[in-house]
Amino acid sequence: MGAERDSVIGGGAVGTACALDLAVDAHVHTGFAAGRDAVGVVVSAADQAGLAALTFADQAGPDTTWLSAYADAVRRARHRTEMTLRVAAEVEVVRPDGWLALPPDLAPLDALSVAVSDLPVGDELLTPREVRTRLDMGLLTAGQVAELLVAAAVKGLERASRYVPAQLARPLALLGQAGLDDSCVTPELIGELASACRTTGAVVEVSEAWRSPSPRVVQMLLDAAVPVAPASDARYAAEVGRWQYLRRV
Repeated sequence: MGAERDSVIGGGAVGTACALDLAVDAHVHTGFAAGRDAVGVVVSAADQAGLAALTFADQAGPDTTWLSAYADAVRRARHRTEMTLRVAAEVEVVRPDGWLALPPDLAPLDALSVAVSDLPVGDELLTPREVRTRLDMGLLTAGQVAELLVAAAVKGLERASRYVPAQLARPLALLGQAGLDDSCVTPELIGELASACRTTGAVVEVSEAWRSPSPRVVQMLLDAAVPVAPASDARYAAEVGRWQYLRRV
């Protein structure tokens, strides 16, 4: 069953890149953390949307105490649907070396969804607004931001994959939040990210909610044999498996 789940979420055979499979939603939230609805409500909405596979990826960190109850709720839901359901947690990269703000117990998880919401720079974590301020002051360039962001993502995936299969959440979304176009991400940087994904077996999420990564980057990842998966990042059940940006991609 585990291998079957991995192949479904990856959009094809494990380790193989292909076109986006819109019958998969690789990242949804519930009322356990950032979402609004119960696991069962989300599963019912996914069934109605015609999905074949769903990954729960609520935001978790060192103080999280609900992972066991969360995983139990997903396992109970498996008995009421033919969909493949996976239990994951979204975790943040908090240092340039890829250190992750991990929950204390990873045993209930099928995967980790790695996010870089703030930019690790030395001993600091810069919010997108702070990144924009440093750009305006000339303390950072767009190229430096891109390099730091990709390096943090690469090292975060390497660290996460030591524990469970890894996914990269809303890649490069921080650039848009800081007012940058992803044209500052060179083909060489995409190559580094792609190499890390292939080495770790990581899947790249293409986020509906965050409109990230861009079609340009998605195509470059596919050309580099990186598996990609649709991810609604839904906080409400009604958003699960509902694609607009993904259809354009």
